[in-house]
Amino acid sequence: MADLTALVGSRICHDLISPIGAIGNGMELLAMSPGVAGRDELALISDSVARANGRIRLFRLAFGAAGEGVDVAGGELIGILKDYYGGSRIEIAADPPAAMPRGLAKVALLAVLCAETALVRGGRIALSWQAGEIALTGEGPRLQLDPRLWDPIAEGRAPDDGLSPAEVQFALLPAAAHQAGRTLSLSRGETRFDLAL
Repeated sequence: MADLTALVGSRICHDLISPIGAIGNGMELLAMSPGVAGRDELALISDSVARANGRIRLFRLAFGAAGEGVDVAGGELIGILKDYYGGSRIEIAADPPAAMPRGLAKVALLAVLCAETALVRGGRIALSWQAGEIALTGEGPRLQLDPRLWDPIAEGRAPDDGLSPAEVQFALLPAAAHQAGRTLSLSRGETRFDLAL
């Protein structure tokens, strides 16, 4: 049986991306019109539309169904991360290959969403791909790796029950990694942690 949760995620994102894109296109047309007042307001709305678009695109890859034999362009992944984290306290750096299987992109994005929770005062998340391996580094002035969430990840398993909706990525990451044939490995320090995927 298909993963119904992933299919629901894909459906929701698919149905939202078109109207959000249309709003963005409309904002671009308004901005190009001569004599339009409120340019600052238009810029604010356009920026918000870009962030919403980035969130939906990231959620579609991270929480949606990862079809077999489907690749994601590295440039698309970078664009999604830029739109998602633009204007936030988290700096993101990624150096993906030209293309990667969608299942691996899903693993990488779920790992980024997990890493975000540890950077309570902001910081930097870096993703790198070398010899087919994915490495994530998180750095920040104050890390908060909740043992309830991160200890199971370090053991390559999902946390026990009691997750909040904002923590669902911790339950999905080990399953997605296993499905992609990956093993999770975590090392942590005071201001940095490394997650190998």
